[in-house]
Amino acid sequence: QVQLVESGGGLVQAGGSLRLSCAASGRTLSSYTMGWFRQAPGKEREFVGAIRWWGGATSYADSVKGRFTISRDNAKNTMYLQMYSLKPEDTADYYCAAGYQFLAKAEGSYAYWGQGTQVTVSS
Repeated sequence: QVQLVESGGGLVQAGGSLRLSCAASGRTLSSYTMGWFRQAPGKEREFVGAIRWWGGATSYADSVKGRFTISRDNAKNTMYLQMYSLKPEDTADYYCAAGYQFLAKAEGSYAYWGQGTQVTVSS
């Protein structure tokens, strides 16, 4: 079992920055891909990006490429989503997830999920 807890969400103006954290516990993460997903009101949950814990390889959705960066801190067992140049369309609940498949983009590839943190970007 892997327990995931997101934090860092909030209200930010368009063009601003925000950093989300995902603290993991329960298992060593070296075999996992950690992902970020988001769900806007009335929309389906979508892939934002992912990082392979061992080695640090990353993948991003086209909509956030160049604006968002995923990193991890091995010592803290924590993954981060640094978001720059935020847009109103980035408004959503953001979720972190853990799974075995390498840099998977599909929700079904992730076995463990956090409870989510809300990000609101005002225009």
